[in-house]
Order: sequence, then structure tokens, then C-alpha cells
Amino acid sequence: MKKNPLRKLPFKIALCAVIAALSVIMLMLTSVIPFGTYALPGFAGAFLVIVVIELNAKWALGVYAVTSLLGFFLAGDKEAAVCYILLLGYYPVLKNLIEQKVKLRLLRIILKFAVFNAAAVGTFYITTLLLAIPADEYTLFGIYMPLAFLAAGNLVFLLYDLALTQSVVFYVRKIRGRIFSEFR
Repeated sequence: MKKNPLRKLPFKIALCAVIAALSVIMLMLTSVIPFGTYALPGFAGAFLVIVVIELNAKWALGVYAVTSLLGFFLAGDKEAAVCYILLLGYYPVLKNLIEQKVKLRLLRIILKFAVFNAAAVGTFYITTLLLAIPADEYTLFGIYMPLAFLAAGNLVFLLYDLALTQSVVFYVRKIRGRIFSEFR
């Protein structure tokens, strides 16, 4: 009986290298596409779904670590790199673990939003310190804008979570067999 080539080390390393390269390219594009500060790190993180499905969470976390390091140094938009590092890079892996381990749907939702809000607040403070933005710059018409952005961010995060779920379904049903059919 032949061993499955998808389980061999060279294949694992090659797959992880390709996914890491695609993710780093997405992060580097933030310097070319200025409005991609949040969208492109989201796409970069979504590539990790392939590693989680084809290999496992440990390999995906390795790709996340490599992409985070390279992205921080190579991305033109440091806010996008910090956003990837603090949330969007590891979230697809964490989402998989939460959905596998936590049986109660309500608890899964609470955990996901708790992670998002903690990461969003952390990203805000880290980028504020890195970019040295004065506190009075954050009010507009008497509204403290970071709270408004956090509220909007929760809605966008919900859409991102749903899009990741649909991406997994699409990948497994439509793409996976076409890409890896030669190896199975």
C-alpha cells in the first residue's frame, strides 16, 4: 500500500512556503493599495485555511509565524502588518479550533467576538503608540471615533467570519479536488 504523498514532508514544506509567499504578497500590496489596510491582511489570513485543511493547525501556525515576521518587515503599511499579527493571521486557525472544540454555538460566538474585540483594542493601542497619534485626533463632532470604529468592526468581523466559513466550503467542494487530485 502506497503512502499518501500529501503526508510527506517535502509536500508539507512546499505547500506552507507557497501559502506563506501568497500571504506576504498580500501584506506587501498594502503599500500599493492604500485602502487595503484591513482587507488585504484578511485575505492573507484566509490562505491559512488551506494549510489547516490539508495539514493541521500546527503547520498553519508555523506559516502564520513566518508570514508575520516577513510581513512586519516587508509590508509598507505597518498598521496592516500589526492587524495581521494581532488578529487576522491566526484567526482562521483559531476559528477552526473553536468550531471543533466548543459544542455550544452561543459560546463559540462569544469566544470569537471576545478574541476580535481584544485584538482590535490591542491593535488600536499598538498602532497609536507606533504612529504617535495624539489622543485629541480621535474625536469628530464630539464622537470618540475608536468606539464607532469598534462597533463597525464587529459587524465587519461577523461578515469576515461568515466569509471564511463559506470559503472553506467552497474550497473543499470545488477547488481541493482539482488541485490535489493528482496526489490522492
